[in-house]
Amino acid sequence: MATMRAVDITNGSGPATSLHIASIPKPSASSGQAIVKIKAFGLNRMDLLQREGHYPVPPQAPKTLGVEFSGTVEELGPDSKDNFKKGDEVFGLAYGGAYAEYIAVNTKMLLHKPAHLSWEEAAGVPETWITATQAMYLVGEFTRGKTVLWHAGASSVSIAGIQLSKIGGAAAIYVTASSQEKIDFCVKELGATAGFNYKTQDWSKEVLKATDGKGVDLIIDFVGQSYFQGNLDTAARDGRVVHLGAMSGTKLPAGVDIRAFVMKRVRFEGSSLRSRDPEYQGKLRDKLETYLDKFEDGTFKIYVEKVLPWEKIVEAHQLMEKNATKGKIICTID
Repeated sequence: MATMRAVDITNGSGPATSLHIASIPKPSASSGQAIVKIKAFGLNRMDLLQREGHYPVPPQAPKTLGVEFSGTVEELGPDSKDNFKKGDEVFGLAYGGAYAEYIAVNTKMLLHKPAHLSWEEAAGVPETWITATQAMYLVGEFTRGKTVLWHAGASSVSIAGIQLSKIGGAAAIYVTASSQEKIDFCVKELGATAGFNYKTQDWSKEVLKATDGKGVDLIIDFVGQSYFQGNLDTAARDGRVVHLGAMSGTKLPAGVDIRAFVMKRVRFEGSSLRSRDPEYQGKLRDKLETYLDKFEDGTFKIYVEKVLPWEKIVEAHQLMEKNATKGKIICTID
């Protein structure tokens, strides 16, 4: 049996220090799949949760971490179409398995890598930009002229979301972040209207003040429990709150006031991209393909905070755990 190197977890789950490179079976291409030799992969918050054993991994996913990557097509399985051939430079999204030398992936989730994008840049695009697109348009039903609030403004998904909101015609774009440096980045570099430091300010009151008490039409939240009340208070009439994560926990404290669901007709909806079927993900992949010219002309920018060789995967995870980055952490495979 052919083997390859991949990142494994000692005892199946644990801290960042439990990550190591091991030899595992190399995947083979099933119908409609390609084998991609990976050049680089992106880290995502879900990887930390999965490593710790706290993430509901889809049944079709391999145990190896990682959902986004760039590389070259090594092999095509039977009935693989979508205009790919051996040797093509690609990037894409998978249910798992990207922390490895090779990955088997549905060709419907691959895109041809534009020549102007580096391997590192391309590896940081799929999960980030597809998640932001899903949250804004498919779940949040964003339309031109609405106002948007992106929590965790300097996170990779929100960095993409701010840019999508700007080009999509948002009337105003607000962010929350943990430092003035991150707020300045979101406002001065990305074009957000204003930002609020959740460590030093009551962000919900500040958003209401900035909107003359109206609130915002669409809120994208990754924090969960500690932001739940603030999100309801800050949402405008007929506003949407899209819940993508629960970094602060999932159990609400006593005394949460849910009157906004009725009084303001607020809609709260959670979503997870990874658990979606290939058809759903494929539609988002097709939407991402329409962005490629905007990456080339500079309208959309990919922000990579740190590039590390995959032998330093422990350091990469520890860096993400610090919540201090502005943009993607990427690992490369020689």
